[in-house]
Amino acid sequence: MQNKFLIGTRGSLLAVTQCTLIKNEIEAKTGAKFDLLKIKTQGDQITNKPLWQLEGKDFFTKELDDALLSDKIDLVVHSYKDLGSERPEGISLGCITERKYPHDILLMKKSKIKGLGNKKEILIGTSSPRRIVNAERFLIDYLPNTQNDAYIKCETLRGNVNTRIEKLLSDQYDGIILALAGLERLANKEDSKEILKELTKDLTFMIMPLSIFPASASQGALAIEYHESRKEKIYPILQSVHHEQTAEEIARERKAFNSYGGGCHLAVGINVKKAHDFYIHTHRGMVDDKEIEVSKLEGYNYLPFKGQKLFDIKSTKNALIKKTPISNKSKINENLFVTSSHCFHNIESYNSIWTAGNQTMRKVISRGHWVNGSAEGLGHHELNNLKSSEAIKLMLGDSDWKVMTHDKGESIIGEVIPSYKHELVDGNLEEDLMQADIILWSSFIEFNHYTQLFPELKDKQHATGLGKTYQKLSAKGIEVIPCINKEQLLENL
Repeated sequence: MQNKFLIGTRGSLLAVTQCTLIKNEIEAKTGAKFDLLKIKTQGDQITNKPLWQLEGKDFFTKELDDALLSDKIDLVVHSYKDLGSERPEGISLGCITERKYPHDILLMKKSKIKGLGNKKEILIGTSSPRRIVNAERFLIDYLPNTQNDAYIKCETLRGNVNTRIEKLLSDQYDGIILALAGLERLANKEDSKEILKELTKDLTFMIMPLSIFPASASQGALAIEYHESRKEKIYPILQSVHHEQTAEEIARERKAFNSYGGGCHLAVGINVKKAHDFYIHTHRGMVDDKEIEVSKLEGYNYLPFKGQKLFDIKSTKNALIKKTPISNKSKINENLFVTSSHCFHNIESYNSIWTAGNQTMRKVISRGHWVNGSAEGLGHHELNNLKSSEAIKLMLGDSDWKVMTHDKGESIIGEVIPSYKHELVDGNLEEDLMQADIILWSSFIEFNHYTQLFPELKDKQHATGLGKTYQKLSAKGIEVIPCINKEQLLENL
């Protein structure tokens, strides 16, 4: 049996790095051996224009396909988002590798942040149509200290990752948007990690929330292809790095991508994320001058609850729980996970700020702080995944993680900074609660307090987001109606 194979790769630092990482992983798991052959593609040679303005297709794959079909190489590692929906006859998909970070990331000089308030036009570098559309529509709300009439303008940015960052460093742009997965792969290999460390030492970042800035369909995943005539030798080896959940998510993303017409000109970001037994779908952008804004949860049947009355505990003015502040100021060189607006009084000095959801993120930003990312309502495990990124650790340096939450709180992220406590207060809420069919809870403590006061609430239907509260309610054997947010839930009732 053949035990040495040749991988075709583009010659960029990122392409070679991701191929080497996959090569090392498969070799460790199977004992097979690989060499790399660099092949220059049309997309690598044309860097002065956005790809969607060029005639043709398969700009990053055609030359690699030709080499595979002519037996010059045995397999190719692709960024899956570069692959069109129609592949040449004779080429087969061997596996899809695990995707941890589909996100886009905004990079900006640290020295630029304070000056944002002096700029009416903030120039962002990207050549992706969907990044342009969504950044120009929404990004201004995620930047601190901007003028009321300030706006985002996007201009063409092409080239390798290091070339793009060098253009930012030379002040050709105020900020640039890249794929976090690309930085992550560079940060996972020692030689490229040192290059990335030097390039980013004066930069800060924001991981762009997927529910507002969904990335390109398939972004963050690698697809490995081979010539189907060699299936018997190669396919079993490639399956050693196949990741089924990623494959399930991407199949849904590519189906949506094709439903909008596909192509590199498509100005729609598409992300599908598995959470528990469900799939969160987010599509945002423009098609034929029509706004696309899809937020749905696949895998749950809301029909039995049609027409039922919802009561949102969090939004009531007559809440029976008072949240009393506890003074406990943050210290310099701490990475802060801020779980609630009731913690804001303790934000003083910090290395970075992260929030539990996008609403809290925008509130922190409105107070003049740069926020590095959000768990988007998916709980502490979601942020733990982001903080585990080698690229993020590289840019944050060696600093402790602290969690701002209530005095009884616990977290896998780091030490808790008690910032408020819950106190029961008198109120007139019983009638509203009893008239509701479904109660929307925002915390497990909230559920416990209210059901102790009104035990009959346990017989109601209970709804919550997909984070920590969902996990705790489910662990207690309580049937939960899952939702992405209140708006999505109401659309289904």
